[in-house]
Amino acid sequence: MAPLDGLHGERDRAESFGSAAEQYDRYRPGYPSAFIDELMSLNPANALDIGCGTGKVAVSLMERGLPVLGLEPDVRMADVATRHRIPVEVDSFESWDPAGRTFDLLTAGHSWHWVDPAIGLGKAASVTVPGGTVALFWNYHVLDGTLLAAFDEAYRAHAPELDVVGRDPSDSGAQDTDPFAGSPDFRSLGSRTYRWPRVLDAHEWTTMLATFSDHARLGERRLRDLQVALQGAIERAGGVVQSQCGTYVWMARRLDGPADRQ
Repeated sequence: MAPLDGLHGERDRAESFGSAAEQYDRYRPGYPSAFIDELMSLNPANALDIGCGTGKVAVSLMERGLPVLGLEPDVRMADVATRHRIPVEVDSFESWDPAGRTFDLLTAGHSWHWVDPAIGLGKAASVTVPGGTVALFWNYHVLDGTLLAAFDEAYRAHAPELDVVGRDPSDSGAQDTDPFAGSPDFRSLGSRTYRWPRVLDAHEWTTMLATFSDHARLGERRLRDLQVALQGAIERAGGVVQSQCGTYVWMARRLDGPADRQ
């Protein structure tokens, strides 16, 4: 379903988002209200947003009155987040010093796959209060068959090595690995998916694609060729992309102590 691991070593990709920070903030989707409602129903007193980017998650939580600290390794992304009035510390999660601070809620939207798995859960446990919650989540877009077929053709011609954005990852039949499996510090609460609609025009869709690290690595010429091909497909289909988005979430609760582990 989602890229839960395997990317943390690709630092060039992990640190590439700042070059398109403004576009990321404008064109990447936020998260559905139902998901934010669920996080707030846990009654957290504070939250740490790991890899906060430009503040897609933090803004929604802060609008509900929750104090949030953002943690972001790219200063250019952090600069945009601070314009949204999010307090941000510029560092990677692995090297960040919490200075004794702990949190009721840890969130990681489109960021956990960049965290070294040898460090991630242990450090998350060290900064999450007993009974607190960790939520790892990703967005994806699902398109109808006709437009998706046209997108398939465009990708085959200009970026055959990339996965087509718009294909439903849940259709692959592959089973995701629980990122909390085997952890002595967390009890997994399982995964769930929130569905919600999003409509974009051709410019919005293709500009959003340029904020994905794998697309940016195509280079300016190949990316532009792909964008032009996709824009043509969208215009022929009526000028808009009607996407049924999914927000895919894994959650876990921080265990209280030995008795809680039984």
